[in-house]
Amino acid sequence: MRRFLIVIEQAANNFSAYSPDLPGCVATGSTREETERRMYEAIQMHIEGLIEDNQPVPSSTSFAEFVVVPA
Repeated sequence: MRRFLIVIEQAANNFSAYSPDLPGCVATGSTREETERRMYEAIQMHIEGLIEDNQPVPSSTSFAEFVVVPA
């Protein structure tokens, strides 16, 4: 079992997501929930492809924090 950070961003009419630890692995959806589900599926497919190609599956090294600043 591995954990990967995903970043979900709201665009004009949809949402998009990516994982900093898996370059090229992206997903989109009309809702945040749909985008998260699709990103989960994209990560699964990405990792399966790496394994099939005898490539190493990277370890997750990314993390996220919120910073609060007066605005």
